Amino acid sequence: AIGLSRDELGLRRPRSWPAAFGWSLVAAGTILLATAILAPFLHPGQEQGLTPSGWDGHRAAQFGANFAIVVLVAPLVEELTFRGAGFGLIAPYSREAAILGVGLAFALAHGLLQALPIFVVFGCSLAWLRDRTGSILPGMLIHASWNAVTLLDAVHWFRA
Repeated sequence: AIGLSRDELGLRRPRSWPAAFGWSLVAAGTILLATAILAPFLHPGQEQGLTPSGWDGHRAAQFGANFAIVVLVAPLVEELTFRGAGFGLIAPYSREAAILGVGLAFALAHGLLQALPIFVVFGCSLAWLRDRTGSILPGMLIHASWNAVTLLDAVHWFRA
């Protein structure tokens, strides 16, 4: 069995929280820009089937359970798996290969063809952030926030 330390997993505080905040803005901006450019052509939200098409008050409990899993559990597991273990295993050989490899693996693991380019950018951006900060925590926060906003937007939370 392969054992990775907390540092190898990136399960530690960033080297600098102020720097991590700045790098997080760059990563999040890259993801937002790529999504804004690609989503009108790819329609990624329709492919996954995890986002509801609108609010149904009779299913509030189910929405709450789905929200908890997609916003809390998925980012924790995926960041530990890809930007934690995956990056930690590849980076000693090549940081660039770790960023690209983890980004591609993350995208392929979602199994979505139309959304693949967006997931590659998402995965590479968070791997790049992991490399810059030495931590998966900033990426975990971006990932959870992204999932939360996506779900809330799907039920028209932000629309008047």
